[in-house]
Amino acid sequence: MRHLSLAASASVIVLAVLAWLGAGWLCYNNWVRSGNRRMAARLETLRFILMTLLAFTLLRPEYVETLERTSMPEIAILTDASDSMKTRDISLTNGVISREDWLGRQKARRFWQPLQSKAKVAVESFASPSTNQNALNGTDLNQALEDALHRFKNLKAVVLLTDGDWNLGQSPLSAATQFREQNIPIFAVPVGRETPVPDLILDAISAPAYGLLGEEIAVSFKVVSHLPREVKTTVAISDNFGETATKDITIPAQGVVEDSILWSPREVGNIEGKVQLPVEKDEAIAENNQRTFAMAVRVEKLKVLVVDSLPRWEYRYLRNALARDPGVDVHCLLWHPDMGAGAGLNYLSAFPDTKEALAPYDVVFLGDVGLGQGELTENDAELLKGLVEQQGSGLVFVPGRRGREATLLNSPLADLFPVELDSSKPGGVGLENEAQLMLTSTGKRHWLTRFDSDEDKNDELWKQLPGFFWSASVEKSRPGSEVLAVHGALRNQWGRMPLLVTRPAGNGKVLFLGTDSAWRWRRGVEDKFHYRFWGQVVRWMAHQRHLSEKDGMRLSYSPETPQAGDTVFLQCTVLDQSGFPVDKGPVTGKVTSPSGRTERLDFSQVEGGWGVFKSSFTAQEAGVYKLQADSEPYNRHLTTELSVSRPLIEKEGQPVNTQILAEIASLTQGATFSPAELDKMIGQIALLPEPKPIERRIRVWSEPAWGGTILFLLTVYWVGRKWAGLV
Repeated sequence: MRHLSLAASASVIVLAVLAWLGAGWLCYNNWVRSGNRRMAARLETLRFILMTLLAFTLLRPEYVETLERTSMPEIAILTDASDSMKTRDISLTNGVISREDWLGRQKARRFWQPLQSKAKVAVESFASPSTNQNALNGTDLNQALEDALHRFKNLKAVVLLTDGDWNLGQSPLSAATQFREQNIPIFAVPVGRETPVPDLILDAISAPAYGLLGEEIAVSFKVVSHLPREVKTTVAISDNFGETATKDITIPAQGVVEDSILWSPREVGNIEGKVQLPVEKDEAIAENNQRTFAMAVRVEKLKVLVVDSLPRWEYRYLRNALARDPGVDVHCLLWHPDMGAGAGLNYLSAFPDTKEALAPYDVVFLGDVGLGQGELTENDAELLKGLVEQQGSGLVFVPGRRGREATLLNSPLADLFPVELDSSKPGGVGLENEAQLMLTSTGKRHWLTRFDSDEDKNDELWKQLPGFFWSASVEKSRPGSEVLAVHGALRNQWGRMPLLVTRPAGNGKVLFLGTDSAWRWRRGVEDKFHYRFWGQVVRWMAHQRHLSEKDGMRLSYSPETPQAGDTVFLQCTVLDQSGFPVDKGPVTGKVTSPSGRTERLDFSQVEGGWGVFKSSFTAQEAGVYKLQADSEPYNRHLTTELSVSRPLIEKEGQPVNTQILAEIASLTQGATFSPAELDKMIGQIALLPEPKPIERRIRVWSEPAWGGTILFLLTVYWVGRKWAGLV
């Protein structure tokens, strides 16, 4: 059925008719008064036609086409096939079954049979796991509903059987709005229980992309408990070479524990690690008690520069600790007042005052030194700042009683300090009684301060360490800093004085230790804690610089262990044949995804003259990516691999999302039913009225072709008047 409809009100119609009649009267008078009646008749007729079309447009005409439905109405039954449906939480008289099994039983008995006499019933699954192991598995509930709306042309209703766990795409309320506009109700059945099943979940783990041979590596983990009791258990980590480590933890009832376990690989190569929890007897799901990770173990030589003025005890023992570390190549510069620079094995006679000389150092220690007096210059401070912020090196401040670090606050290094020093006490604070470093809550969990994998035992060890009688005078930490330890005796208006503080600076890291008495930790235990602390500091600070390097080119990336969907930021440092940072590009590259798709990378140069270039890409897939960076003018090439993990977004044991299902049903004027009311829901759907005829409306007044026709006739009319000489 087709007809023309006018959307204008009665008053507009009256005005349009009057305007049309007035236009006709004017056209007639113009024709009568004209000397050339034949030409005037043509022009006035065209003008009257134009006025007729314009008046008709004001009435907003619409072409209406009504399509009667001749085929049987359709009912779509959508069933969730995602991994979360494997959760075993549906209780029956003969036991507990999974959501997936319950759906299978309902399909087997064909619960929709009462509807087949009045409608075509289509049963379809959505969110089935992909066969591609690198693909991201999840539930896009919105897409499933939209697909049904577009594929079925005579849809009467939709039945949605799911746990409501949508974790991909837009909100399903977007699709529900489209259903509402077409008067198609959605009936939802939440499949599962509304509370979590009793379970212990190893929810997440995080391991670095690489580790050094013999280094203790911290692998962080998160355990979530849905058990109604406290659980004392053991987290175990193992690798394919047989190395294992364990840690005892206590998880409160319905609680969460985030911690880390220290593990030391003993073989060089690619490690396949596994972190796991024992399965408790009352757990419903055993499969989520373990996770795996991949990591490369390498042998690296870290380059360290130690700069100080007096050969104080801290300097002597720090130098010995680094010199005896097989993974460290240490150079020292000792500016003894009035005696010139110290000399000896691995000693420098002057500070490396060029980018070429300073760039190789991974970590620089600044002791009781400052600007002037034959020590650092403004240029040296500027170079150190660039080394940290652009090259990603580490900088450690270890002040002394001379108070020379206060002069650095008037240099480019001022922005790097993690703390604000008390300018009224540049020489620090001395005590008659021994004081100790007290770990903060952050320090108790930080890898730098770990002497024992057990957090409580580690805290006790720090309390038993020999203390100090002098410290720098610190007012407070700066924004963005992490305070790991504070003064055990002194406090000010901001609280306890922070003495062990870290802070990121550009691509690098900065550490401030406000006492020069860490060497006293050797009392009774020799090198056990002193060597370990400084070894951890050096490796933690140098870690980012050695993610990937080869022949004058270094490539680092962040995040270090990305997941599919993350944006990966790349930083490439290029040195010329002489080892000097290059001053111009180009640097190009490409990234190859696990599926073989190749993307070009264009690196942009970072200002500062340190040979740093940056780029980025989005990791759409999980798996191993191949990264390539090239600098043809300097014959520098580097190829490495980046492992991208697949985030586990489909989790077993989660409660059903009844809220979103209720909103979908309410918005579409449907309803929600419990699994036990499935047959009742079918009966209600059978009583629904037949779908209304489809009505299609074409707004003639706003169609481009209609407006184009009027414009064309206006042009012809105006040209005709010009040609007839009537203007």
